[in-house]
Amino acid sequence: MKSLLKYIKDYKKESILAPLFKMLEASFELMVPLVMASIIDRGIAYNDTAQIIKMGLVLVLLAAVGLVSAVTAQYFSAKAAVGFATKLRSALFAHIQSLSYTELDTIGTSTLITRMTSDVNQLQNGVNLTLRLLLRSPFIVFGAMIMAFTVDVKAALIFVVAIPLLSIVVFGIMIASIPLYKKVQAALDKILGRTRENLAGARVIRAFCNEEAETADFEQENELLLNTQVFVGKISAAMNPVTYIIINIALVVLLWTGAVRVDNGIITQGAVVALVNYMSQILVELVKLANLIIQLTKALACAKRVEGIFAITSSMEDGKLNANAFSSENDIGVINGADGSPAIAYDHVSLTYSGGGDESLTDINFTVKRGETVGIIGGTGSGKTSVVNLIPRFYDATKGTVRINGKDIRDYQVETLRDMIGVVPQKAVLFKGTIRENLLWGNENASDADIEDALRISQAKEFVDTKDGRLDFMIAQGGKNLSGGQKQRLTIARAIVRKPQILILDDSASALDFATDAKLRAAIKGMENDMTVIIVSQRAASIQYADQIVVMDDGAVAGIGTHEELLAGNEIYQEIYYSQFPDKKAAN
Repeated sequence: MKSLLKYIKDYKKESILAPLFKMLEASFELMVPLVMASIIDRGIAYNDTAQIIKMGLVLVLLAAVGLVSAVTAQYFSAKAAVGFATKLRSALFAHIQSLSYTELDTIGTSTLITRMTSDVNQLQNGVNLTLRLLLRSPFIVFGAMIMAFTVDVKAALIFVVAIPLLSIVVFGIMIASIPLYKKVQAALDKILGRTRENLAGARVIRAFCNEEAETADFEQENELLLNTQVFVGKISAAMNPVTYIIINIALVVLLWTGAVRVDNGIITQGAVVALVNYMSQILVELVKLANLIIQLTKALACAKRVEGIFAITSSMEDGKLNANAFSSENDIGVINGADGSPAIAYDHVSLTYSGGGDESLTDINFTVKRGETVGIIGGTGSGKTSVVNLIPRFYDATKGTVRINGKDIRDYQVETLRDMIGVVPQKAVLFKGTIRENLLWGNENASDADIEDALRISQAKEFVDTKDGRLDFMIAQGGKNLSGGQKQRLTIARAIVRKPQILILDDSASALDFATDAKLRAAIKGMENDMTVIIVSQRAASIQYADQIVVMDDGAVAGIGTHEELLAGNEIYQEIYYSQFPDKKAAN
């Protein structure tokens, strides 16, 4: 929790004023029993109407000042808590963005979402209640005990016994609850993960008639969460009745002791009422303190989970090479690919995913010249996507080196490296917003002319022209109001609009018909900026006209060459090609 408190440093004033105003409110509250004792002993006992009115006005004044103090404290505590949560959430989001795919895969999306939302909200509530009650409640508890001693020492000894017993109950329950609340949040992670998977894969679940099985699994995990919450709830709920029992026993003893001492003329009736009021104040504040302890227990459990994310650092170190950091034309030429080096070079590259066991890629070794179009083909799970994911450093090679323009990609700053690359992933992802806003993700400085050119090259112009508002047409979240082919063409346009040195199309034309696919490849080939293109596909027709084709099989390169060369002498390529064009095999 200590490491997270730095996010409240901009709200020091509010964090100090909130408890101070609460203490001011508490101070006035502690005076109320003494005023009541004065009304009873001097006003009612002697039928002194003036005294009753005078003390009544004092009570009204105390209530008014207390109300103003309470409202002011609420304002400052809410401002500090909300500001703290905002800064923490922003910092957590930025930290998550800095993590590599390796860490994101390990942590899991559902856990990150829970910690960004539920956990941070619990921390916000914890800070709010802490500023309001952490000082106020103990102040009133011990203040009431001290004030009781000013009324009658012997009767006040009852407070000395009751308060330690209450403290044992409160802190004992807190210690027992903390680990259980961690389990509750972990169970919530599983529920969120299950929900996310079901929503994302709703069509697949229905296609395989697996709704009942998924519902059963969800209910099982939901039942586990319910049982854990009920169990910890029972422990926390025990706090109030136990504190009530102790307080009420103390009240009985206090009334009995007070009655005896009043009969003996040692104290007045007003003093007994004051002592009972002080005991009642302790009861109310202990109930508040119990709720605060429960909330703090949740907040502390959530704080450790959030700190756990901050403790994870990216395994990918940033390089130093960028165009702004170097003044010589030679260094800038390297970044711009003007020194004659191959655009891309794989030098005995291997890759093992975290927790993956065996290598996913083994001894990948090939080069790509600037301006070439390279096709990568292979069966499902052969490592095609893994190969291209190394170029923008989504993952780092565990062995060997990947070079761009002659430089190890680990020497580049990640931002500089990715500025040179346009990636179109397998899954077409669009964001809620207009077509223009989605394309500006590729290049925020792109003009409408650049966008129109990218739409033309990606073959998206023909359907964009039919949409109301064209570039201002609103896309639903995830592109749900577009077809699969339309989404793919817009994601290709988004990559093209940045005018990258290297364009990676990772099976991103799978939803396009053969004619549109051919037009797309011809348009990309005709671009003026001498762009290097890598096309990953399972369709031989999409890559057969590439300058060279890399055939992947079980994480290794099984062949490199042109379409004609591979068709003549590579069995894997022959099998893929003839399975898609059986008439060609019959003709041979």
